[in-house]
Amino acid sequence: MTARRGNRSVMGVLVGLLLGAAGATGVAVAGPERLAPFVAAPTTTQDDQGDNTGVGGVGGIGLPARTTQPTAPAPTTTESSTTTAPTTTTTTTTEQTTTTTTVAPTTAPPTTTTVPAPVSEPQRVVDLVNEARSAAGCGPVKVDDRAVKSAQGHSDDMSARDYFSHDTPEGVDFAQRMRAAGYPSPGGENIAKGQRTPESVMKAWMNSDGHRRNILNCGFTAIGVGLAVDGWYWTQNFGW
Repeated sequence: MTARRGNRSVMGVLVGLLLGAAGATGVAVAGPERLAPFVAAPTTTQDDQGDNTGVGGVGGIGLPARTTQPTAPAPTTTESSTTTAPTTTTTTTTEQTTTTTTVAPTTAPPTTTTVPAPVSEPQRVVDLVNEARSAAGCGPVKVDDRAVKSAQGHSDDMSARDYFSHDTPEGVDFAQRMRAAGYPSPGGENIAKGQRTPESVMKAWMNSDGHRRNILNCGFTAIGVGLAVDGWYWTQNFGW
């Protein structure tokens, strides 16, 4: 099995990516300067560089406010003698009442940094497809679960049975697979093998006329992307 995989990998490098199955009806035409971010001269159909991604962010806790406690003044006494009679003395004492107010400490609400969930490889491919379509003047395609089921199934099947083709060994094509998954209007398919990042597989497709025509077909409205990392088999299914 290892030798057979090696032979097929060599053939894949020599042959390159296969062309998409759909026609070019409705394909947008954009100047090379607008599509430049999505196209790069490929060095090989095999990308050996993996992704290095990371997440970060911690929450902060506010410090409590200081407490204030005023110092109580000493009581004062007032003494007065008001009569002239030698046998009577009246003394009046006034005591000042002091009120102490304690300010309760307040704690600022904690601040948190929300770390966005990492985007999956298939979703990143969808994002790149829609960026390229926008640059070419096309509307976005939306992810359809039925197209995803078809695309993922084909990637898994190619990986499990060690082949690379739009048709299965039994001759089932992409349109049959999409209809079997419940999608009624199949439009096209792109496949690739060996690229280990969404960016590298998109650049490989955008450098191939047939694949680029699928990605920039303004008539397509749906997409499903599948990836089997054992062999890095990619599948894009497009629908009308």
